[in-house]
Amino acid sequence: MRHTEAADPDCAISQALTVVGDVWTLLLIRDIAGGTHQFDALRTGLGISRKILTERLKALVADGVLEKRLYHPHPPRYEYHLTQTGRGLLPVLVALQDWGGRYVLGDGSLSGTSTADSAETRRVMALTGRRLPELELTATTASGDRVDPVTADRAWTVLYCFPGAYPPGGLDYPPGWSAIPGATGCTLESCTYRDRMAEFAARDAAVHGVSTQRPDQLAAFAEHARIPFPLLSDAELRLAAALRLPTFRAAGVDRLKRLTLILDANRTVRGVLYPVTDPAGSVEDALDLLDGLAAD
Repeated sequence: MRHTEAADPDCAISQALTVVGDVWTLLLIRDIAGGTHQFDALRTGLGISRKILTERLKALVADGVLEKRLYHPHPPRYEYHLTQTGRGLLPVLVALQDWGGRYVLGDGSLSGTSTADSAETRRVMALTGRRLPELELTATTASGDRVDPVTADRAWTVLYCFPGAYPPGGLDYPPGWSAIPGATGCTLESCTYRDRMAEFAARDAAVHGVSTQRPDQLAAFAEHARIPFPLLSDAELRLAAALRLPTFRAAGVDRLKRLTLILDANRTVRGVLYPVTDPAGSVEDALDLLDGLAAD
């Protein structure tokens, strides 16, 4: 990695900024995390000059943040993908988005939801038509396998994202949890999906719950609540960063705000529910949305 002599040699923040300390670098990492990998697509999406993009990509490859993958031999053309080092920056992107949404675009208040007319809601609703990049999350299955959040052999996949759910008698909810707007209701939402699984199956739809909780926490909740479908852990924030999903921070953990995505078998987001103000009622809303999509 590059290290600049003018930077404080013993300060990790100072040294990190020698690698990612300009606006184009973090936006490049944002877009590559979101599934844009080819030079021309990156340039078009960012509106960046060819010269600057070439320089930034070259530097990020040299610093081990990106790796090049040949996809066309003659003439040689490369895609750019995050390395393990690059994926380590995903929490930084999520934290910046959370800070910007809360303090720059918002009024500074902590919330697990949003208003219907907010910039955050407009960004989330604009996910319709977006394709989810290839990624895997850890599932609450017996083997704890990493799985694709989209079920390819079903017409639809319903991904409902929730802040956090815990069984009684184990880990307590974070302090002040009930005072955070939109944070409560995760157990009710999951159990409502559980009780209406036959209706989703009749529509050829798989259901997955997604949270940034650790896999063992989700497994304990799934066992207690008898959840018959996988709960997926996005503790590494790969899904959150890929789709720029809204988050809030509580008890030192970045948590997904409550929202529902409906994806087709080609990984394309076809429907979005956000903000979700009624956790149990959102299950009926998801069924109605599926019916509307099937009728199109």
